[in-house]
Parts: sequence; structure tokens; C-alpha cells
Amino acid sequence: MPVSLSVVIITFNEERNIGRCLDALGDIADEVVVVDSFSTDATVSICQSRQARVIQHAFAGYVEQKNFATAQARFDYVLQLDADEVLTDELRQSIRAAKQNWQGAGYTLARLTNYCGTWVRHGGWYPDRKLRLYDRRLGRWTGLLLHERYEVAEGQNVGILAGDLLHYSYDSVTQHIAQLNRFTSIAAEELTLRGKQNATLFHLLLKPIWKFVHGYFLRLGFLDGFAGLCIASISAGGVFLKYAKLRTQSIPPAK
Repeated sequence: MPVSLSVVIITFNEERNIGRCLDALGDIADEVVVVDSFSTDATVSICQSRQARVIQHAFAGYVEQKNFATAQARFDYVLQLDADEVLTDELRQSIRAAKQNWQGAGYTLARLTNYCGTWVRHGGWYPDRKLRLYDRRLGRWTGLLLHERYEVAEGQNVGILAGDLLHYSYDSVTQHIAQLNRFTSIAAEELTLRGKQNATLFHLLLKPIWKFVHGYFLRLGFLDGFAGLCIASISAGGVFLKYAKLRTQSIPPAK
């Protein structure tokens, strides 16, 4: 017997993306739940125009927000998407098949990212599998401030779905750098919560260099052309910024 599926999305000022995301669902959703953090743009009206159920909830962190959103679903089988993600035809077909013959605790999806107009297939960015289709009774969202992930209960099986989840990440290098600045501040705070007190020369110099070499050369990021170069360079800079911010947090203010 086929299962009923709730599609769950968290949003904040996603008017540029959310319509495309919702339109690509096709007929796979038995309901669509959008948990919005009080957007000030047209996000809510776009969702309502496509018959999504919108719930307003102040942002409490990615883990908490996604667990809250999952709990609002009417059905136990959940597909969690971000507003800048789009299902391909092949992935929709795979999800239909999973609904007809559900196995295990959930399924991972391959995510293909568009960076400034280029589909990125190297540098560690693809297939970038994420566990997004799951039975909420058998797992939960975990993590600290960043890098949230869905974890299933010990001993549960996870399947793999065919087809790509298209991720429209950054329209410009400026946008990437702006988000990197915000995320590295959060990452430095997360390091502090994990008990990391300071950053050494190893963290500030060698780790950024390794990040670039690993992504651009060892993971073949150079095959993605200019996009690959931007990603490797900015990612390396992000490693430096994360530890530089941690270091400045640990220095007492001058008297």
C-alpha cells in the first residue's frame, strides 16, 4: 500500500526561489508544509498561492527549525527540501516508486549544485548525498549551529534514490562571500561550543592550503573551470576566517 508523503520546507525571504521549488514537486506531495520565519517579502503569498500550509515560527537554529517543521507534518513520511532546491523528473519518479514500496528508515538524494550558472560536478560538491526522504518515527535532525544532518536510529537501513536534487546556490561571487562571512562567524561559535579555545598556525595557514589543494586538485575542482577555482579559493578563505574569528574571540580585550 502506498504511503502518504508530507513535503516540508523552511523559509525566510525566499521569494526568488520558493515558487520554482514548489512547482517542481509535481504530484508526489500529499501535503506541503512551509515553516516560515516571518519573511518580509512575498514568500508567504507565493506559498499560499500554491496551496501550501504555512506556519510562522521564529527561527531557532537549523536543527531546531527542521525538527519543528518535521513535527508539523500530517504524515510520518517526510521529504525535507530547502527553498533553493528543485526535483528533477528522474528524482520525482524515484520518490513515486519509494512511496509505492517503502523500505527502511529513509533515502538519500544526490544534490547537484548550480554555482553562478555552472553545474558543479567536481571538487567534492557532487553527488553530495543528503538524507532528505525519511520516516520521522525512525530518526531526527541533529547537529549544533551549522551542518545539520538527519540521523536515523541505530540499526536502521537507508536506501539510495536515483535522480538529482538541483541546488541553486549562489548567483554571484559577492553573494557567496557574504554568506561565507556569516557562516564562518557561526562556525567559530560552534567550535567554541565544542570546546575549541584557540587557533594555531596550523589552523590558520596549513588547513586553508590543504582545503584548496584537496578541492581543486585532488577532487578535480579544476574541471569545473572558473566556478571550480572560485569555490576552492573561497572555501579555503572560509577555513582561514573560521579560525581567525575563533582566535580573536579568545583574545581578551585591551584595557
